[in-house]
Amino acid sequence: MAFGRSSRTGAMHAVSPVEPLTLKILVAGGFGVGKTTLVSAVSEIRPLRTEEQLSEPGIGIDDTGGVEAKSTTTVAMDFGRITLREDLVLYLFGTPGQDRFWFLWDELAQGSLGAVVLADTRRLADCFAAIDYFERRGIPFVVAVNCFDGADRHPVVTVREALDLDAGVPVLLCDARDRESVKDVLVGVVEHAMSLARAARRRSLTPCPSPEA
Repeated sequence: MAFGRSSRTGAMHAVSPVEPLTLKILVAGGFGVGKTTLVSAVSEIRPLRTEEQLSEPGIGIDDTGGVEAKSTTTVAMDFGRITLREDLVLYLFGTPGQDRFWFLWDELAQGSLGAVVLADTRRLADCFAAIDYFERRGIPFVVAVNCFDGADRHPVVTVREALDLDAGVPVLLCDARDRESVKDVLVGVVEHAMSLARAARRRSLTPCPSPEA
C-alpha cells in the first residue's frame, strides 16, 4: 500500500490518490456449486464469463446430480473485481469445476494470495480435489459452505470433519447470491492468508538453537 503527498505553492498540501494493493483470489469447488454466482454477486465490474451450454457430449462426463437444472458450465474461468477498501482491491478468478479442465488450474493459481473452496453439503465429495490441490501447493484457503435454498444445514464442525480439514482452515457459511455474505468470505480468506504469512515470517526470524558443544 502506497501513500503519498504532493506539495503546492505555499503551505497548501494535497493528499495524492491512494495506490491500492491488488490481490488475486481463486474461487474453486465442484461442478455447479455456485462459483459463477459468487463472482457475479460481488464484482463491481461486469464479470468476464466463459460459459458454454451443456450438451450431449457432456453426458457421462459432467456429474449433474443435485444440480439437474444447470444448463451452462464454465470452460475457462470467471473473472471479477471488488474493492474492499480504498487501498485494497481483489481480483477474483473462478476456476472451472470439471476434471477435464484441470490443466488450467496451475496457470490460474500463479500469484494468488489464497482461495475460496465453495462447498455444497449435498455434494461435499466434490470439494476434495480443490482442497487437495491447495494443500499440496501451500496456497491458503477457506471453505465456504453455500447455503442453497432447500439444502440441509449442517454444523460447521460436521462439515470440517466430513472434509477432514486441518484445524487451522476456516469454515464459513455463506449465500453465494448475496453481496455482503460473499464479501465476508473474501475478507476471511485475506485475513487467513495474511495471518499465515505473518506466522511464517515470525518463524523465519526466530534464531535456531545453538548445537550443544
